[in-house]
Amino acid sequence: MTSATREMASNAKRGAYKRKLRAHPETGGLPEKEYEAFKKEIFAAIWRDLDPLEKQIEDAEHVPHEIVDPLLLKMGAFGLLIPKRFGGVGLSTSQYLPILAEFSKVQGGIRVLVHVHNSVSHGLLECASEEQLQDIMPGVAHGTKSVAFGLTEPDFGSGLDIGTHAVRDGNHYVLNGRKWLITNSDIATHFMIICKTDPGAGAEGISSIMVERNAPGLTITPLPETMGCKGGEHGQLDLVNVRVPATNVIGREGQGLFQMEELLEISRVFIAATSLGTAERAFELSVDFAKTRVTFGKPLAARQAIQRYLAEMATDIYALRGMIADATQKWDRGLRIPAEASMCKLFGLEAVGRVTDRALLVHGGIGYTRKYPIERLYRDARLNWLEEGPPTIQMAVAAGEFLAGYDWNA
Repeated sequence: MTSATREMASNAKRGAYKRKLRAHPETGGLPEKEYEAFKKEIFAAIWRDLDPLEKQIEDAEHVPHEIVDPLLLKMGAFGLLIPKRFGGVGLSTSQYLPILAEFSKVQGGIRVLVHVHNSVSHGLLECASEEQLQDIMPGVAHGTKSVAFGLTEPDFGSGLDIGTHAVRDGNHYVLNGRKWLITNSDIATHFMIICKTDPGAGAEGISSIMVERNAPGLTITPLPETMGCKGGEHGQLDLVNVRVPATNVIGREGQGLFQMEELLEISRVFIAATSLGTAERAFELSVDFAKTRVTFGKPLAARQAIQRYLAEMATDIYALRGMIADATQKWDRGLRIPAEASMCKLFGLEAVGRVTDRALLVHGGIGYTRKYPIERLYRDARLNWLEEGPPTIQMAVAAGEFLAGYDWNA
């Protein structure tokens, strides 16, 4: 059984919650006037302070954290979804997504850093205890701490068949296993490790356990550079007899798989928002290029074939905006969105693929060079195929929910 069909079967077995409620979201977001002022300020900072670093990062394939991190801290980017009581900005997810989309228009490695940092911190708010939140969230909001998500493994699939395990030993757990493609592994101070604590209990035998970076027995190895999103670091974690206190279990033992599913729901919508931002930027550049590039005495914009490309690009963007808005409004109301999240992620990756394809065609041969950002946006977008599960997983999740009676009209 593939991991996709296994996840679908797991959803069907649970009976698909028919719009299961989450705990009521802690932050309802900023008042409209305060939010608009904040959004204007952070948008300006993104283009003023971060966009000029694009060439340096692309050339070096490394994000200079000594430069970037203070800029992100100043603009509040580390605590966008963290409540004000922990020192964060306190945005709702609906308010956060336009900002994440704007980050995806500039250098992709920075977008990856911001996305993962905020996505995992938002997931912790959903499932960690108050004591755990008090311990880690203030540091996360101020950039002195960062949590990476340890799910994917080189030797097993993601989900019920993970190989990493933790054995209880008194007041501790001892972890052994391997994780890889762990984003932000170069800067993370903590890792949220998904592991088996009771192999015989199936879905209820998997837990989330926090492991600190300096834990004896944990080795972090960088993986090779990526096609796009240069500077976004991905590493391998080798856990050999890593001993952590039993209090490091996030939430309750045996809830790790369900926590993962909930975390991935909204994170998939976040990925759709990055698809949206990349697509918007590619479209804006294509419109400008079509107006100014003249061949045979006419601007490209006068040609019907180019107009068709632009219309198709705009249609994809418009549809994706609506899907994301619907999903995030439901999430902010405290609703689960398993089908909507997977459909947003699936349509988003397909839409940004089509948009960047057409953007390259609009620009022609010069678009294949680094003269314009189209070349980078094209590469950056391809990571969206793989983050938080490939297309087959999204299809399986959405189909499994509807086959099990899921009601998406709430």
